[in-house]
Amino acid sequence: MTKQTVSDFFWERLHQWGVRRVFGYPGDGINGLLGALDRCGDRFEFVQVRHEEMAAFMASAHAKFTGELGVCLATSGPGASHLLTGLYDARLDHMPVLAIAGQQARTALGAHYQQEIDLPAMFKDVAGDFVATATVPAQVRHLVDRAVRIALGRRRVTALIFPNDLQDLPMEQPERAHGSVFSGVGWSAPRVVPAPLDLERAARVLNEGSRVALLVGAGAKHATDEVIAVADRLGAGAAKALLGKQVLPDDSPWVTGAIGLLGTEPSYELMSRCDTLLMLGSGFPYSEFLPAEGQARGVQVDIDPGMLSIRYPMEVNLEGDVKATLEALLPMLVQKEDRGWREEIRSWNVDWSDKLAQRADAPANPVNPQRVFTELSPRLPDGVIITSDSGSCANWYARDLRIRRGMMCSLSGGLASMGAAVPYAIAAKFAYPERPVVEVVGDGAMQMSNMAELITIAKYWQRWSDPRCIVMVLNTRI
Repeated sequence: MTKQTVSDFFWERLHQWGVRRVFGYPGDGINGLLGALDRCGDRFEFVQVRHEEMAAFMASAHAKFTGELGVCLATSGPGASHLLTGLYDARLDHMPVLAIAGQQARTALGAHYQQEIDLPAMFKDVAGDFVATATVPAQVRHLVDRAVRIALGRRRVTALIFPNDLQDLPMEQPERAHGSVFSGVGWSAPRVVPAPLDLERAARVLNEGSRVALLVGAGAKHATDEVIAVADRLGAGAAKALLGKQVLPDDSPWVTGAIGLLGTEPSYELMSRCDTLLMLGSGFPYSEFLPAEGQARGVQVDIDPGMLSIRYPMEVNLEGDVKATLEALLPMLVQKEDRGWREEIRSWNVDWSDKLAQRADAPANPVNPQRVFTELSPRLPDGVIITSDSGSCANWYARDLRIRRGMMCSLSGGLASMGAAVPYAIAAKFAYPERPVVEVVGDGAMQMSNMAELITIAKYWQRWSDPRCIVMVLNTRI
């Protein structure tokens, strides 16, 4: 019987953690890991990309679309450094991603060896919550368990580094001796709800408001019903941060759409005239588009306490899951009977819709890009997943593309990186092969990195039960 190697154990452990898909690119520095992955057979799906940066983007998108751990794999040296942009995308959008990187042999480290990079130092910022190099087989067990649990529990990027001379060594479990540790598999998301007294404080602020505005972000994407119920109870309007686009359907007369640099006039009016702000699961960065300081009383809900009250001075800060917190808060809210505020919001939306239509109808040579998006919206099939790149296409994605309930959409939010649309779409197709996917990308990003990933689509599209994966390239003449 062949003895289990370190790499064999590594994949077995990740499988125990529920990982089933890995995005990566081969290289000598990870030959041991790749050989063991091949021996796993169909227990894992390995998606070979054209560039390591795309693997990290796909891991980030996998986490965004599924809520699961995203995993990417790269070789040593430049392979590992190529991961950084995609990993920063995950880090800035609070996505759980595990990066696996090869390294030169342990005996060569510190010798200015070929492709030797101080990977722990390189990863320290993007994966600061946990980055470690495996040095002996008995260490691998607890490194894997900590990396996965921290990534999932803290919604952070973690990184594990494997020297190439370690990967094929026989696996050894830690001895029962001083200095050994014995870790285990398993983590469940807690139900985080603020204390009752804090919920009551928040309810008082919201009940006393007469012109309540909601700002929803990606942290509310599993709380659509709860957000709608709270908004209806308060007679509120709602603007959407870019990563929260799918949270609320755009056909609701009280939903004002995007906010900020890519936002709508109704969202600007909503924030300029409200007297109360309820911010839900959003790290929206541009404070100048929020109410003026002192204009509105504020309540914020976020699972990450580090994101509370950093954009607007909130009166009540609630650390908690948005869905569970709103479920607990709703019974404390008083039904508002005066619908004047909502009627005002509805009138702004009507005027804005007319303005968008006029802009889309403006003649252009060869084509008005806004017209493309306004024509696309009603033609999108139910359940479609939409990805957008950064740049000009994000403007029209934010303002002109109207989301219906059941659709999913995302893009590089906090990092706003070019080159994310196509890898995001590929990750979406692997996660939901039965759903159509449309990606919108400018010619600059398409030339930069996305064109090569058409080869990845060509390689894998026949695995998808619904083959529709449509790349819409906007020729902005870059």
